[in-house]
Amino acid sequence: MAAYGQTQYSPALQPAGPYTPYTHHTQGYSMPSYSKYNTHFIYHPPPSPPTPGKEEGVPARRGSDGKLRGRKRASDPAPPLDSDIERVFIWDLDETIIIFHSLLTGTFSSRFGKDSSKAVSLGLWMEEMIFNLADSRLFFNDLEECDQVHIDDVASDDNGQDLSTYNFGSDGFQSPAGAGSLCLGSGVHGGVDWMRKLAFRYRRVKEIYNTYKNNVGGLLGSPKREEWLQLRREMEVLTDLWLTQALKALALINSRPNCVNVLVTTTQLIPALSKVLLYGLGSAFPIENIYSATKTGKESCFERVSQRFGRRAVYVVIGDGAEEEAVAKKKNMPFWRVSCRPDLEALSHALELDYL
Repeated sequence: MAAYGQTQYSPALQPAGPYTPYTHHTQGYSMPSYSKYNTHFIYHPPPSPPTPGKEEGVPARRGSDGKLRGRKRASDPAPPLDSDIERVFIWDLDETIIIFHSLLTGTFSSRFGKDSSKAVSLGLWMEEMIFNLADSRLFFNDLEECDQVHIDDVASDDNGQDLSTYNFGSDGFQSPAGAGSLCLGSGVHGGVDWMRKLAFRYRRVKEIYNTYKNNVGGLLGSPKREEWLQLRREMEVLTDLWLTQALKALALINSRPNCVNVLVTTTQLIPALSKVLLYGLGSAFPIENIYSATKTGKESCFERVSQRFGRRAVYVVIGDGAEEEAVAKKKNMPFWRVSCRPDLEALSHALELDYL
């Protein structure tokens, strides 16, 4: 493993803007440079989840445009309509719910007196698992240059074709010149046929997420599952159960009938979904409630969230960064700063007492 000073890691996991921690412990810290994680993986489709509409006794749902939409499991309770939600908790991901970025930079170990070499080692280990999952199961090699804010942003280009026997590896999605030239920005399309293939990939990602959100071990398979379990245990020890405290707060919110957790992260969408699965957050965040601010910034994502749930809802922002705090202030949304584990404990206590 390379020494810490030589570490290079991907912009997909890098905050969109300069890293500006609140605490004085990191003042003067200069960020290392970033490059694409240097290991690429070949896509190996996991066992195909049922194609929407094909499972016996569970009819497919169609949108107002008549196109096939994701199947709702018959055993799942019907969620409240977006317009019925009374309180929306908008979460940041890195250094708020999970500890990842600060393990690689060394800020976590310096702030909390932890073994720096151990912290960097665990961070690199998790980084490898994040990209392994993203590349081998979630099409990140295909989608890195075609990033979307939301999983359904290209759904209108999907014709609802049955993907159970579809061969993603030979459909000609990536042109010889590379797909990046076809994803220059919002609204730049690469043709109807190509856009349909793009939409197929995002639909399959959605199916995989919904199938394995409570069982990422089944998606990883052995021996990766055992490696992942060991990594999770070691990270919880190093971070003094940081994730456990965050999961408690998330579960308290999810237990309320008309409250919802929404994730707005500066990580690209596909690696963000990989993070959510690997950190065991799938039950807390339906994939429809995950937004990537990599392309547009958090203010634009907050605006989308507020348009979705309406003006009647109360919005609470939970994060560690200056960007989400500034946007929350601009939009008159309460902001709960998380800079240490006791902040998460206090959040859970406030939720238990119905202060939030």
